[in-house]
Amino acid sequence: MSQETVKAALMQTIAGIQGNSGAAKVVFRADTRLEEDVRCSAKVRDFPAIVVDEPPELGGADAAPNPVELLLVALGACQEIMYSAYASVMGVKLDSVKVNLRGYLDLRGLFGMDGATPPGYQKIIFETEVNSPADAETLMKLVQTVESHCPVLDTLTRAIEVSGQVTLNGKLMEAEALPA
Repeated sequence: MSQETVKAALMQTIAGIQGNSGAAKVVFRADTRLEEDVRCSAKVRDFPAIVVDEPPELGGADAAPNPVELLLVALGACQEIMYSAYASVMGVKLDSVKVNLRGYLDLRGLFGMDGATPPGYQKIIFETEVNSPADAETLMKLVQTVESHCPVLDTLTRAIEVSGQVTLNGKLMEAEALPA
């Protein structure tokens, strides 16, 4: 896709939303399944299954990225997509966009060895490299726009509602029965 094609697709979607605000509400879905040991598969729309695994030191066969690595991938890819999308709408030529990410995780939280240590990332750092013939002011406006509108960055930095339910042997567990 060229920048013009991206812009045309986005402008058509924006026009559709302007004509029907209900069209702005979308639901994305994924279904996952434990396959063997700690290897899982994930289905999204009609794409081939995504394999998820762990390195050997976490019980896996190192057959694929693990969930916390995929979280980094999601953030980096979302940033790159937003750069492409907003650059096309703003008329900014991009030569390249690359994001390097690092997530810092303390395994004591994962293994329940320290109640004060969370099981997830304590810190995520991303470094974005944008190459473009545009001037610095235009590029800074692009950076500000991307970082304030990236859905994955927003999801990671804003408290959101997450809820779930568990069915054990065919019986839906009541919320009161689930540990807090």
